[in-house]
Amino acid sequence: MKFVILTGMSGAGKSTAIKMMEDIGYYCVDNLPIALLEKFVELSSLQENAELQKVAVGIDIRNGQALEEIRDVLERIKKKKVHYEILFLDAVLVKRYKETRRNHPLSGGDRVDKGIEEERKRLAFLKESADYIIDTSQLLTRELKAEIEKIFVQNQDYKNLFITIL
Repeated sequence: MKFVILTGMSGAGKSTAIKMMEDIGYYCVDNLPIALLEKFVELSSLQENAELQKVAVGIDIRNGQALEEIRDVLERIKKKKVHYEILFLDAVLVKRYKETRRNHPLSGGDRVDKGIEEERKRLAFLKESADYIIDTSQLLTRELKAEIEKIFVQNQDYKNLFITIL
């Protein structure tokens, strides 16, 4: 079984990426509660039908405080010899939120950038352990699809490259 955890920043394109994963043959579940993740993996690995040979699960900040539990859940999954990969989508988001005039899930009545900053802190551990990181800031939808296909269809070596300019 090929198991992918799709995560990242709110507004970075996770919903679009989940749809793309479905298009390339993955069985996808978006916003699965963390408490159900381990059981879902267990049930998926027991299935021998073709539908569940490739599975992608979307997990993000909507899980609230339960997001802290994912470390332990992922460790237990690893101990059960289930291999998984993490795809993390990142982006520069303040402009996107201003363009769509939507509130960030963590900003509440505060400024959008405060919510984004809080989300970055909470998701930092997932980003650090990610197998693939795609910055969607400048990507068109078709370019994101091409990147996902390179990784999960063509099995090309994917290298994360970070350049920080201060």
